[in-house]
Amino acid sequence: MANAKEPQPARRRFKAVIDGQSYTIVGNRSEAHMQAVTELMNKQLAQLKKLAPDMSKEEASILLAFNAISDQLEKAEAYDQIKKQDADNSGSSES
Repeated sequence: MANAKEPQPARRRFKAVIDGQSYTIVGNRSEAHMQAVTELMNKQLAQLKKLAPDMSKEEASILLAFNAISDQLEKAEAYDQIKKQDADNSGSSES
């Protein structure tokens, strides 16, 4: 059955403290993943505060989100480029 849906990992609640504020995140990622994201967010927010101490929490959060989405797009483009190269290489080896 190619159309059968794969079972999704169980959703779980994760308590995170980000920039001194407590959040409950619900998702299907591992505890280790959620902790790593929390630590990285706190580290990057601290760097932003150090570079621009007058920046508000909202401004820092928006900049952090912007940077994360920018990184995501770069990785997606790099992945697409690798897939294209693999497809091109597969096609040329058949001649």
